[in-house]
Amino acid sequence: MNENSGLDFESAACPLPFQHTAQIVLGHGSGGKMSHDLVARLFVPSFDNPVLRAGDDAGVVELSIGERLAISTDSHVVWPLFFPGGDIGRLAICGTVNDVAVMGAEPKWITAGFILEEGLEVEILQRVIASMQTATAEAGIELIAGDTKVVQRGKADGLYINTTGIGIVRSGISPNGSRAEEGDIILLTGTIGDHGMAVVSARGDLGFTSSICSDTAPLNQMVRSALDAAGDGIHVMRDPTRGGLATTLNEIARQSGKGIVIEENMIPVKPPVRAACEMLGFDPLYVANEGKLVIFVRPHLAARTLAAVRACRYGEEAEIIGKVGNAPAGMVLMKTIFGSTRVVDMLAGEILPRIC
Repeated sequence: MNENSGLDFESAACPLPFQHTAQIVLGHGSGGKMSHDLVARLFVPSFDNPVLRAGDDAGVVELSIGERLAISTDSHVVWPLFFPGGDIGRLAICGTVNDVAVMGAEPKWITAGFILEEGLEVEILQRVIASMQTATAEAGIELIAGDTKVVQRGKADGLYINTTGIGIVRSGISPNGSRAEEGDIILLTGTIGDHGMAVVSARGDLGFTSSICSDTAPLNQMVRSALDAAGDGIHVMRDPTRGGLATTLNEIARQSGKGIVIEENMIPVKPPVRAACEMLGFDPLYVANEGKLVIFVRPHLAARTLAAVRACRYGEEAEIIGKVGNAPAGMVLMKTIFGSTRVVDMLAGEILPRIC
């Protein structure tokens, strides 16, 4: 090193990531490590209770009559409002339906709150409402309450939607992130990265015309079929949305304290999605999905569950991608197509803001 340069390369060779603790940044909305740290540092200590502490996609509460409800809430700020294969309205319904369904519940009711920006064209709002109506009909749920607020021009980017879903949990079923067991087989119900790349395409970030469409879809019928096939032999279900498949698997590994191994050559990715990711420098494992599930099931029930999922709409391309075990506790490893093994960590920051 040049002694007169004034730079200490040795101490700067591997700097620690800057910790954003005083201000909110886009990475706090990634669904990855920064999001988890924010929730653990601020929200959980303030509202701590066993249901919240479980860290699943929906909270499950028991009623005095013995029934259990799964309740989930979500806010949707996707931009642009319309993208190939979906829009903010369909996304709002499907995302909440899926978060309730993966807890082993039958989604029944949903509420919606709309934040509208002054100047939003009524025709756009009508299109979004029509899309939500179609999605609720497909999912077989009812929108039972709502709220509308209007903010000044330039304060809401057109439209934001908050939804809350409620479902009745099937008796004898308790899938959650802490239940992954040694030997469980991991199913993925289709290709990854479709939604994130469709939104990027709609923003014009790809620089070329693409055939990629979002996978936004309600998956409660698929969940029902999987549970019919395997019952409580299904230990975990999760939809890999923000942070993608990699972050979701890390969440489950940490919740259950188990190691996970996946096979790169078994993870389905559409060629246009793979090409777009390579061009932009993204790893499909970290790109959001809005119509896929990961299912952890006992080994002897895996083939039956896979067949049930493949028989469903949206599940035709399902594959077995790995298993629980042969990895350090709380870690996710991937056997690559080159025969090596690498660590698959949780998404650290934000690669695609506002994709849901």
